[in-house]
Amino acid sequence: MSEDRVIRTRTPMGEDLILREVMPLLPVRDAVVFPGMTVPLAVGRAGSLAALEAAGAGGLLVIGTQRDPHTEDPGLEELYEYACLGRVVRVVDTRGGGKQTIVVGLLRVRLRDTESASPHLRVRIDVIEEQESDDPESRLARQRVLELAHRVIDLRDDYPNEWKQGLSELPNASMLADLIASNLPLSPEQRIALLAEGRPVARLGLLTEHLEREVTIAETQRSFQDRTQEDEDPAQRERLLRRRMRDIQAELGESDLGQQEIDELRDRLDEAGLPEEAQEQADRELKRLMSLAPQAPERHLIRTYLDWMADLPWSTQTEDLLDLTRTREILDEDHHGLDKVKERILEYLAVRKLAPDAKAPILCFVGPPGVGKTSLGRSIARSIGRNFARASLGGVRDEAEIRGHRRTYVGSMPGRILQSLRRAGSRNPVFLLDEIDKLGADFRGDPSSALLEVLDPEQNQSFSDHYLEVSFDLSRVLFIATANTRSTIPPALLDRMEVIELPGYTDSEKRAIASSHLIPKQSAAHGL
Repeated sequence: MSEDRVIRTRTPMGEDLILREVMPLLPVRDAVVFPGMTVPLAVGRAGSLAALEAAGAGGLLVIGTQRDPHTEDPGLEELYEYACLGRVVRVVDTRGGGKQTIVVGLLRVRLRDTESASPHLRVRIDVIEEQESDDPESRLARQRVLELAHRVIDLRDDYPNEWKQGLSELPNASMLADLIASNLPLSPEQRIALLAEGRPVARLGLLTEHLEREVTIAETQRSFQDRTQEDEDPAQRERLLRRRMRDIQAELGESDLGQQEIDELRDRLDEAGLPEEAQEQADRELKRLMSLAPQAPERHLIRTYLDWMADLPWSTQTEDLLDLTRTREILDEDHHGLDKVKERILEYLAVRKLAPDAKAPILCFVGPPGVGKTSLGRSIARSIGRNFARASLGGVRDEAEIRGHRRTYVGSMPGRILQSLRRAGSRNPVFLLDEIDKLGADFRGDPSSALLEVLDPEQNQSFSDHYLEVSFDLSRVLFIATANTRSTIPPALLDRMEVIELPGYTDSEKRAIASSHLIPKQSAAHGL
């Protein structure tokens, strides 16, 4: 087919055109021109300048969009298949040898093949004929698009109200669809899909989806704006604004992975319900994290710290079930005998029921191995509906095991107290300090001294871990300690606890335990 073949057609605006099948092509990096739209373009590449010169002022050329905006000398394969034929309205020289041109879109075209590539691209085109119709389906589609467009204009402060009248007065559906498409914040792929569609009613259908999304975004913006104005808390206002920005970025598909990580951390910290001191510290660390490059070695340390801050149960707690009858039944079910011990536990829980906010003593079960000290702690937790946490202190000689390591050390982490609380998942578990009589001490410090703050009801509401460097409230934790002998417990630590002796079992009690507990348990374990 000869390049001199003449094409006669009519634009959606009603202008009759006579053009050749082979036209100069002006590649643009990230713009998509629609018929009827007037667009300014900066031209600086040699091939683009040659194409502009070949068209001349008032001439026609094809404006094609690059698939990759970074390609410097694109060929036909680097361009989208569908483009727009436009007229050069004006050309102005700029500094550095470039030009600024204004073009107006006229027709949809499809790029078939390359006629020549030097000194500029010349391509063979097919004109995509518009298929206007005035059936009920087209009228309904147009009315729906107009309603959505008017709603977006009402919600957006940057869209003038006069646009409503201008949209309503457009003579046909094709011009309406192209005008709206050129003003919506769409990706190049979405714009090309609209440019490739020759049926106006189909384009209106695609635009309906995009406009519904824009209405959702605009309503979200307006909602956050109203809530922000009503909220006097600056921190809450900042969180709302950040959530608004994240929602909009997600809708536009412009989310950054690094920013997503920070946003997820921020959401987790908000949900954790941190107290004011901890919130301020977390905000400082978040700002440091945002300022670091993704490859910075300190980024991992800050991320780990914020993970700990978000995972600790700052405000999560379980509701106590202080039913003394039920508690006694569970204690009897799990343990044979120990009547005096059970009576003391019930007295302890009765006081908790009458005065929930009273500072209760720390119980310490002392007795030989195997009498049920640890399992008593589990039974108490089960009977009052609390989570159970346990930390074994046998052989612990480093104070950092209790208070945590400072973040200046490699591999630092919180101490066993906060580690156990994170595993428990609540701020008020039954916390068993096992083998407290076997604590040691050496040049790394005395862990029993660190426990003084943990077990002192006057101090543990502001327990300070070296890793977190903020206070954590331990006053709601029900601490229970176990030991084999009281003689090796430091006097200062022993003074903070109420000792309950658990004597060994008699032969008759051992037989009853074997028949009532051990034999049924082993039978079940072996499928008998």
